[in-house]
Amino acid sequence: MAKSTWAPFPHPDTAYDYAGDKLARAWKTLHAGDQEPFPDDKHVARLLKANPLLSKGMSGKDTGKTAAQLQAAWRAFHRGDFQQAHDAGVALKALGASVAIKAGGIHATYLLKSDKDKLARYAALAELAEHAIAALPNEANSHYRRAFALGRYSQCLSIVQALAQGIAGKVRASLDAALELEPQHAEARTALGLYHAEIVGKVGGMLAKLTYRASAGEAENQLKKALKLTPDSPIAWIEYGNAQLLLQGIEGEDAAAAAFAKAAKLKPRDAMERLDAGWAKAQLA
Repeated sequence: MAKSTWAPFPHPDTAYDYAGDKLARAWKTLHAGDQEPFPDDKHVARLLKANPLLSKGMSGKDTGKTAAQLQAAWRAFHRGDFQQAHDAGVALKALGASVAIKAGGIHATYLLKSDKDKLARYAALAELAEHAIAALPNEANSHYRRAFALGRYSQCLSIVQALAQGIAGKVRASLDAALELEPQHAEARTALGLYHAEIVGKVGGMLAKLTYRASAGEAENQLKKALKLTPDSPIAWIEYGNAQLLLQGIEGEDAAAAAFAKAAKLKPRDAMERLDAGWAKAQLA
């Protein structure tokens, strides 16, 4: 059976091409939200040392090759070649899980049309994250990517289905683990804030607090921490706006619109941010 081709990124731009040394120079800015370590030789060697099973049969030369492959995968992600980034990450197994899940998830969020296809994608990404957690449990993004995949999966279901499957608890546990390992992880704080907002918005404040330890106050707290950490991130503003709608309904529309407007005005630094900002702009039309 021929391999399916993913829908392409519709806004290619040379500004998103981080060839050569450009990637390392821009890395801190590009990954302020997820705190992904730069995948150079030293980082890959550290990961392999922490998990001898991953390094079985590998030499120092292989370590350098793996680092180069990871950097190439991230370049593909940032310029919008999401399938290339995903497939390259999958080929590297746990070492490439972070880029594979991020690429596959962002593509599914914006460029997959059917919920059936999205569910299948997110389920596969969640399984990949499980392997990453088993292999690299001390990496914050092993846990965060699981929360991301499961969170997106649950958004394709009804609240009754999501709660019946226990997804909320799994998402919360993964976000807590990620933030324990990396407190400056803005995307995890955004996701945790949205977790609180979604639970409160869907089951009510009392049940949310008693059953899921969720509250409107903590939603605001986490979302504002994320905005402080990454004020130039479109997704941080988008999810802040979404949370206002979940928590306040019609009364939150003005605050949501202001947050979406802020996201839409930010200059995208890569393909993901271009899609985020485009979504925000579309909400204001």
